[in-house]
Amino acid sequence: MKSNLAGKVRTDKERNSALDYPLMAPKANGTAIQITEGILWIRMPMPMALDHINLYLLEDDDGWFIIDTGLHTNKTKELWLVVAENHCQIKPIKGLICTHFHYDHSSLAQWLMDTFNIPLFMTYGEFYTLATHSRALDTLGNSHQRQFYQHAGVPLDTVEKIFEACKKDPFMEHRPSKFNRLRHDDVLTIGKRRWRIVIGEGHSPEHACLYCEEDKLLLAGDQLLPHISSNILVSEIEPMGQPLKNWLRSLKQIQSLDANTLVMPAHGPIFTQMHVRAQQLIDHHFDTLSTLQDFARHHSQFNAYEAMQHLFNRKLSPIDTLMALGETLAHLNWLAANDDLQCQRQVNEGVDMYCSTQSLKLDRKKA
Repeated sequence: MKSNLAGKVRTDKERNSALDYPLMAPKANGTAIQITEGILWIRMPMPMALDHINLYLLEDDDGWFIIDTGLHTNKTKELWLVVAENHCQIKPIKGLICTHFHYDHSSLAQWLMDTFNIPLFMTYGEFYTLATHSRALDTLGNSHQRQFYQHAGVPLDTVEKIFEACKKDPFMEHRPSKFNRLRHDDVLTIGKRRWRIVIGEGHSPEHACLYCEEDKLLLAGDQLLPHISSNILVSEIEPMGQPLKNWLRSLKQIQSLDANTLVMPAHGPIFTQMHVRAQQLIDHHFDTLSTLQDFARHHSQFNAYEAMQHLFNRKLSPIDTLMALGETLAHLNWLAANDDLQCQRQVNEGVDMYCSTQSLKLDRKKA
């Protein structure tokens, strides 16, 4: 998931002025344009506020590798057949690499595998998280999930609306049954390029980026987006998790790569100045932490739902509420783990309550 919660989705015309954009984006109709020799850029439409996903084709000696799938819709299937007809006749599609498990990146995996008779490459954590999430409807609304929302202080009617919205999920029908595992620092030789797997955490368990050091190219997936911040959330599966800690560490890892790298993200335009963008995202999260800490100083105690309402002070859809609550908990967990907040946690029934430790200043070196 990508978080549009901090503000509206920016279009390509509303650009981050600190970044450079060397290429015009293709239309979200399956049209492919060449980025450089051996790399094609495709956009597929998505029926939501974030209305597109960038997908890429990497040319090998005897075929093409697909990077991510697009959403499981009939329109996306039609466009993939058009792409194959227009660009993959001489050299066929030979493999699929999914950066992570989110539906816009993986929900067509089995269909692509069956249609083109190709293998899937994915990290272990992403493949098995995908398998778990695709079975989640069978247990939706169980006592464990209800307890998670109860501890956060979410009103019961809002919880029911979240469950109802999740039941309407249309995008996953068939999860892939097998895969080839990608590990951190694995090197894939595709055509003339060597792509090193760089794994990031926080947005998803083991998100795979592909980095070509020689040509200064990064297939970033959702690890580095030019206009929006990827959702960093805590869920009922790991309520004490530290996704923000892992996300900040992953952004620092990106800053260790060559500063002149061309970034090919999953959403928004291709861009350069990736160190600048990584720092913007780090600063954004520390600003959110500071906002929560200030909120705590002015309230003797509060729950996660109340903190969420302070951060996202507007009407939210049930799915937006799910994401906003998870994002709020990610920041609250970070503050509690670093002794910048105290939390009185409940074992069974009840609501977790937070209060300030009166810290005056966040230590940004903790990122």
